[in-house]
Amino acid sequence: MPDSALDTASYWIDSTSLPRFAKLSRDERVDVVIVGGGITGLTAAYLLTTAGRSVALLERERCATVDTGHTTAHLTMVTDTRLSELVDSFGRDHAQAVWDAGLAAIAQIDANIRDEKIECDYAWVPGYLHAPRDRSTKSDKVDFEKEAALAAELGFDATFVKDVPLMGGPGVRYEDQARFHPRKYLAGLAHAIHREGGRIFCSSHADHVEGGVPGLVHVGKHVATGDAIVVATNVPINNRLTLHTKQAPYMTYVIAARVPRGAVPKVLAWDTGDPYHYIRIQEMEHDDLLIVGGEDHKSGQASDSPSRYRRLEAWARKRFPMMWELEFNWGGQVMEPADYLGFIGRNPMDHDNIFVATGDSGMGLTHGTIAGMLLTDLILGRKNPWEKLYSPSRVPVKAAGELAREDLNMAAQYGDWLTGGDVKAVDEVARDSGAILRRGLDKIAVYRDANGSVHECSAVCPHLGCIVQWNPGEKTWDCPCHGSRFDATGHVINGPANKDLASVQRAEHKRAA
Repeated sequence: MPDSALDTASYWIDSTSLPRFAKLSRDERVDVVIVGGGITGLTAAYLLTTAGRSVALLERERCATVDTGHTTAHLTMVTDTRLSELVDSFGRDHAQAVWDAGLAAIAQIDANIRDEKIECDYAWVPGYLHAPRDRSTKSDKVDFEKEAALAAELGFDATFVKDVPLMGGPGVRYEDQARFHPRKYLAGLAHAIHREGGRIFCSSHADHVEGGVPGLVHVGKHVATGDAIVVATNVPINNRLTLHTKQAPYMTYVIAARVPRGAVPKVLAWDTGDPYHYIRIQEMEHDDLLIVGGEDHKSGQASDSPSRYRRLEAWARKRFPMMWELEFNWGGQVMEPADYLGFIGRNPMDHDNIFVATGDSGMGLTHGTIAGMLLTDLILGRKNPWEKLYSPSRVPVKAAGELAREDLNMAAQYGDWLTGGDVKAVDEVARDSGAILRRGLDKIAVYRDANGSVHECSAVCPHLGCIVQWNPGEKTWDCPCHGSRFDATGHVINGPANKDLASVQRAEHKRAA
């Protein structure tokens, strides 16, 4: 992917690499085939192999380089949705179960690290939910005292705080949250999977998933066959519509800069502002790395990502004047379910041996671990208390209003077919930039690279036909409907699309035919 003004690779990807695994080069027959090498896929693979099942994991590129590689690596049971809202929507027992699942995921990670002796900068830290320090900032109306009291009533170690450290203002302190280096952790899991006989294949794109007994995953000329198939691609590539009407894609942005060792408390913190912000510290050899995220927007529905990075930096420097120069900036995508809870389990309207996990809602590492645990239990036939809670087949009745708003927003994006392009001619596209060009009835995604060479492809997302939009901060084409993302030259990065943007020649030939 082309570089932006700063290094758009995340700190996690730049600072360590996972073992390189070979491409699938023959047919494989195993108990479980897993598609996706992020935290969900690798957690499930580890738990299944250590339980004695044979596993083949397929990753399109390299493990933990897409969604898991672009996280801020918070491990927390504290959901983006307030606990009081979860109680209103699902009742006290289910709300408590959601947070219990988060704590169980952190405990599972802790156990894996100890069992496998993984060096991954793991540490237990407190987490703070707090009001924005700038009172002029829009803010959710949160009664922090009531949130703390409710959490305590449900058995969680939470305390109301009148003045949150460095942030100022009221908030809630939650004990027993954690942070780690996700790629170091997953490298440890990958070694353990290999030791237990699991097979990991990189550069192995899953072209098609078939249910039935057994299930099949087609990878080029080869087939991976399993009694169960797990699609752990963050956004399912095998579910064309059902789940994508229950959740919406959002981009979130991150900056990172060094600060003197100990200058910023080693905590997790999330404010209730609009836009909201979140921080954490990653310890370095001689100093600390301050990681700041926020400035979210609907994927494909904003073209100001460079200014969002600047706003993040301004926000951070106002609160942390000891920051040095920025070293990293990156963006990632999160899927927001209409009723706040993720979807983990059997794929709706599919064979019973096809499983999916999606809807991380900003807590992907915790949720991905929950998914790995839950899917393992389902495949092994064990009871799990979260099965119905996270069922992909559930109907979000109490979130009907939010669901309708998101679906109307998605439908409105098809109006892009009727508009003109961003530019009228290819010559108007600046170097290292992209724009949409209308050419007759077609819309073309035009990228001019840093050397001046022009790359053209169809602007039509191959998932369900929305028109992609250029994201200038990430140098990607993002679909405003369901969150498919493509690099500057049209190669798919995120589902639900499972193939690249069509070449202009192929698109024109298909229409003529």
